[in-house]
Order: sequence, then structure tokens, then C-alpha cells
Amino acid sequence: MKKVSVDDMADEIAKGLEEYAKLTTDGMKKAVTGAGRTVRKEIQAKAPVDTGAYKKSWLVKKDKETASTLQLIVHSRNRYQLAHLLEHGHVKRGGGRVAGKAHIKPAEDIGIQKLEEDIQKAIRRI
Repeated sequence: MKKVSVDDMADEIAKGLEEYAKLTTDGMKKAVTGAGRTVRKEIQAKAPVDTGAYKKSWLVKKDKETASTLQLIVHSRNRYQLAHLLEHGHVKRGGGRVAGKAHIKPAEDIGIQKLEEDIQKAIRRI
């Protein structure tokens, strides 16, 4: 325990709050990174496979990072045109429809759940 005079108390409280903010920010950034990887893995696991190129094309990219925020994008590197068609289905050339195979939305839902759990764990550890 540290003894602090009344005059220095405000400075010590501010230092403590800064340290807490840094610890929570680090934990949240790790949680965001983990959730992004989980979404990518889930999409790859459930993606339709013809040649395997679509499945392998998914990646996580850092969009924006500041001292207190991190934004990631999970996207298909070179097969992005197929994502909507495979997720929701499409009309065939000769008539009829191809049924969609939901693989992006379920992965997003799993990622959101993982993010929430990891943020709660990070905050509890502090």
C-alpha cells in the first residue's frame, strides 16, 4: 500500500485510472483480434467448396487502429464477388435457382458471442 498526501491524491487517482484504461484497452484489442480470427476460421470451415479457392481466400485485415480502438475486416481477398451469391443463393442461367448456403452470418454471430465473452474475461482479470 502506498501512502499519499491529500495534495497528491488527485494525481494518484488519475494514474490509477490511466493504468486501468490501458489494461482494459489491451484486453479489448486482444478480444477483437481473437474474434476476427474466429470469424475467418468459421467461414472457412462452413464455406461451400468447389475448387477450394473461395474457402482459402478469406482473411482478417486491420482496418484502423488508435490508442484505444481496433477495427478489423474479415473479407474474401479475391473471391468477394461470390460471397453474396453463395450466402443468399442466385438464379441459374438456364432458369431455376441455386439455394444459398449460409456461412458468413453464422460465423459473424459466433464471432460476436466470442467477442463479448473475451471482453468480459479481460475485464474480470483486471
